[in-house]
Amino acid sequence: MDYTAPTLIPLDQVEPAMIEQVLDRAFGPDRHGRTAYKVREGTDWLPALSFAALDEDDMLVGTIQVWPVALEDEDGKQHPMLMVGPVAVIPERQREGYGQALMLAMLAALDERAPLPQVLIGDADYYGRFFGFSDAPTGGWTLPGPWDPGRLLVRAVNPAILPAKGTLGPWRSHLANSG
Repeated sequence: MDYTAPTLIPLDQVEPAMIEQVLDRAFGPDRHGRTAYKVREGTDWLPALSFAALDEDDMLVGTIQVWPVALEDEDGKQHPMLMVGPVAVIPERQREGYGQALMLAMLAALDERAPLPQVLIGDADYYGRFFGFSDAPTGGWTLPGPWDPGRLLVRAVNPAILPAKGTLGPWRSHLANSG
């Protein structure tokens, strides 16, 4: 099979029901109970960083969503981050480069002047090797549900500034909490 680069479009140009179908096919209809959903609960994905992949027939085969989250440290201070995922590709089109193309598009869309740390729950070998994510800074972090600590990964320009301990959850700006 010859490799053809996927067509990537902003995810907000895709019907929400189609996005849900891709997510159901990639992760199963019970996916809403996963810890990642609790981490980003009550937030909306960010259109500027979320994309869809179309195949050579313009069929939707994959999506990536990015969400505003924060790591709340032991003093209650929120450190904003971006939660990457789900990165979803329908089963019959996995291992064809769609997931990698979606990740590269998202990373290219980050603001280079002030990129927030990106966090995800995923395969450390894959996301570390191709995109620079690591579980080293996340050992003291907790999540609102069960998780494998080796799969909680972060990518940051300067990981040394990240709190050693904290709880990852939805980003709640001080403005949203003051009303």
